[in-house]
Amino acid sequence: MPSPRRKPTLEQVARYAGVSRATVSRVVNGQTTVDPAIRKVVEEAVADLNYVPNQAARALMTRRTDTVTLIAAETDTRVFGDPFFAQIVRGISKELRGSPIRLTLSMTETDEEAAALGTYLSAGHTDGVLLISEHGRHRIAEQLTEAGIPVVIGGRPIDPRVEVSYIDHDNVGGSRLAAQHLKSLGRKRIGTITGPLDMSAGVDRLEGFSSGLGRMFRKGLVEHGSFTTASGEVATERLLKKHPEIDGLFVASDLMALGALRAIRRSGRSVPDDIAVVGYDDIDLASMAEPSLTTIRQRTQKQGRLMARRLLQLLEQPLEDVLPEVNTPDGRGIVLDVDLVQRESA
Repeated sequence: MPSPRRKPTLEQVARYAGVSRATVSRVVNGQTTVDPAIRKVVEEAVADLNYVPNQAARALMTRRTDTVTLIAAETDTRVFGDPFFAQIVRGISKELRGSPIRLTLSMTETDEEAAALGTYLSAGHTDGVLLISEHGRHRIAEQLTEAGIPVVIGGRPIDPRVEVSYIDHDNVGGSRLAAQHLKSLGRKRIGTITGPLDMSAGVDRLEGFSSGLGRMFRKGLVEHGSFTTASGEVATERLLKKHPEIDGLFVASDLMALGALRAIRRSGRSVPDDIAVVGYDDIDLASMAEPSLTTIRQRTQKQGRLMARRLLQLLEQPLEDVLPEVNTPDGRGIVLDVDLVQRESA
């Protein structure tokens, strides 16, 4: 046996197993053309010698890296400060845990960074990409798919011409539920704080809200945020200054809604007596807010799990217990249901 101070080589494994170097290579690279009995001998030799394949050499041979890349098109402050991203990563990690695939994280803030990352990954430095928080100005999904890299987006693609798989929530239906709930409470002047309108979630939640209000919808009662607490607070201040008569507010994320609650309190109004507030996401902080936040619940961790599962399918990796949602009629999009969670704020 080789010295424990030195890593065993492919040749040493071959001698130990009594087979050719090429046979060992085929086994460790996952090829299925090796006789099962010989495969077992080689696998035992690999275990006995504690052989670890040279990943660089393996990648050259198989054209695989055994890694997938999670791209978040946001600042590091937002990625590490927003519970949405934590739940997505948790779901993805759970699904990849039983596979040979490893996850890497990349964040891009500018168009230039996104383009540079797309060029790097397109050169074969990843087997597939999971993209979250896609913005319309970024062309990274299109760039990667044109290079033949499998891509799964968390959310409906902002550009429908880019044919990629995606896992989304019913953002239109959820925001319609929020609007209809505020109407059912007898609120007459209902405004909204939207998310970024270069993201499909921002667009869809505004669309659902306006359709839910119907004739009650007023463009003047719309302000825009960026899915952060600070942006929700500032946008609510603007809305209250322009329209102090509003008595209902739909905020397109719970983090922004927390900022909205702060702005409403500072204005001397109370929630829900003066203004009823509905958020979106149902993060843990929603139930701990003062007052506790009525919101739209989405299943973010499940979304992450399904994103990972869909990408494993595209990479032809075995799945032991495929969830039924993965097998969609068009093979592209999965839209998860959402629910209204009623608490004290509305």
